[in-house]
Amino acid sequence: MTDTSGVFKKDGMSIDSHYAHPDVLVTTSWVSDHLRDENLLFIESNEDILLYDMGHLPGAVHIDWRRDLQDQTVRDYIQPSDFASLCSRNGITPETICVFYGDKSNWWSCYALWVFRLFGHENVKIMDGGRDKWIAEGRPLTRECPHRAVSVYPVPSVRRDTEIRAFYEDALAQSRSSLPLIDVRSPDEFKGLVTHMPEYPQEGVLRGGHIPGAHSIPWKQAVNQDSTFKSEAELRKIYLGDLGLCPDDSIIAYCRIGERSSHTWFVLTYLLGFHHVRNYDGSWTEWGNRVGAPIEKST
Repeated sequence: MTDTSGVFKKDGMSIDSHYAHPDVLVTTSWVSDHLRDENLLFIESNEDILLYDMGHLPGAVHIDWRRDLQDQTVRDYIQPSDFASLCSRNGITPETICVFYGDKSNWWSCYALWVFRLFGHENVKIMDGGRDKWIAEGRPLTRECPHRAVSVYPVPSVRRDTEIRAFYEDALAQSRSSLPLIDVRSPDEFKGLVTHMPEYPQEGVLRGGHIPGAHSIPWKQAVNQDSTFKSEAELRKIYLGDLGLCPDDSIIAYCRIGERSSHTWFVLTYLLGFHHVRNYDGSWTEWGNRVGAPIEKST
């Protein structure tokens, strides 16, 4: 139901009903009430891969973005057959509702969700506020790993590379056509003053700056201090009001390796209802090392 404040409430869940797809977000309170639901699977995906072993939501499994989602030889994602095996090992079927959460304001859980959507898995949600909010509220953690029965997950017929993913050539064409490119990195990364985030290692990028024509909209503009997503009205002001985007625009988002831009992809696609958003996962570690790639810098 909806109350006069415009907040969607369902089974203890309080989410802004004005989001394009409010059911894709669930609160920590809702999760606490549904930890034992058999049709749900809680999936933790973090930047810090050691956090899961230190304590996680009861019943949650761990999807390591590097080990489980990435090809270990070629810079690419796993193939459809590998995705089916990953799901089977974790007891996931196409009907399983996967609720993702993690550290860093849900960067990596949005990244994992995006990869699941890349393979066509439909039933996905994000726990608003992520791991940090769950812990801040004093909710339970466990070190016990669940033992889920192996499932049968059919091999996806395709990987949706042309629908929600962008490559270098796509980003270059977007730039040359003056179509929307959103750089979600920090302002100093966008300006070319640094090639990585503060307190992060330099990952071998040879040039700093941004893709010509890109707009700087750091990912963190979309979240509150407690790592929850801002309201639909606040997000609408940022992306439609200030930036001038329209829901039917063809948009490419990028960052450093695709994790922060998957967060913005989630905001635009699920919370604001944009129809044609792609995540350029090669991002600046590809563009900044590419021979001949055009680069802009700003002051």
